[in-house]
Amino acid sequence: MSVRVAVTGPTGEIGLSTISALEGHPEVSEIVGMARRPFDPAEHGWTKTTYRQGDILDRDAVDALVADADVVVHLAFIIMGSREESARVNLAGTRNVFEATVAAARPRRLVYTSSVAAYGYHSDNPVPITEEVAPRGSPEHYYSEQKAACEATLAEVTAGSPLEVFILRPCIVAGPKATALADAMPWNQLPGPVRRISQALPLLKPPFPDPGTPLQLVHHDDVAAAIALAVTTRTAPPGAYNIAGDGVLSMSEVGDALGARPLKVPRAAAVATSELMTRLPFVPSSLEWLHAGRTSVVMDTAKARDLLGWQPKFTAAETLSALSSAVGA
Repeated sequence: MSVRVAVTGPTGEIGLSTISALEGHPEVSEIVGMARRPFDPAEHGWTKTTYRQGDILDRDAVDALVADADVVVHLAFIIMGSREESARVNLAGTRNVFEATVAAARPRRLVYTSSVAAYGYHSDNPVPITEEVAPRGSPEHYYSEQKAACEATLAEVTAGSPLEVFILRPCIVAGPKATALADAMPWNQLPGPVRRISQALPLLKPPFPDPGTPLQLVHHDDVAAAIALAVTTRTAPPGAYNIAGDGVLSMSEVGDALGARPLKVPRAAAVATSELMTRLPFVPSSLEWLHAGRTSVVMDTAKARDLLGWQPKFTAAETLSALSSAVGA
């Protein structure tokens, strides 16, 4: 089987690893990566990949991208940004990709990277969460709300279509090529000299609250491996698949690895802070991520292992260590 793959967001935190994984798969014959900014496939050692300039907000560009593809992989998504900007790209742009893929004659499969955030941060979520739980998002957290909305759009647009739809829901993605978790930490946005001084003196390290909520991490290469399997599998059924590395981490472990001073706080305090924020008339988009700490969103990944044949190479702890080393924390 020879597969031609079209990819949106090929240079993002998941995209780089995804293209490398697809390049290494013998059944993938050609890859077309569409991005707004130019990139040179040869600089990455890619021989099957060609660059196409385009924006997912441009329907004509998306139509041209998917027209000759057997499989479409949609990765382009804004993670850290304003609620307004992210909604424009993530909702309107994603709808363009879904509608164009359904309308095109050739594509037979669509692979979409959603997120654990699509489930929402609800107190009645089961632990662990399986794919049987409906993605309902959390309206107070823009990223969660938008990921759930995109899955609803996907179901609407592909209803009645013969398209095979694979939805991957990774937890927090990290590693040397995916540093968003570290970059988002406020202290990493301080001037270099100030940051180095605070890191050298433990008492000056910024406090990092730990309400006891467990976290999962997954290495970007493991997410890429799952995407490559979804692109090429002949046996796994379409549907949603949870993706997470083995093991869970505490927020204290994450904070310590990324240069903070962990501070244990009651979980009730995290819940109260989250509830207070929902009542405020204006909350900066960056602070909406605090909602993620109020309840567990640990996922069960048995379906991906048993049906997709996916097996992570990196544990959550190894992924955190790789991230910490990459950012010099």
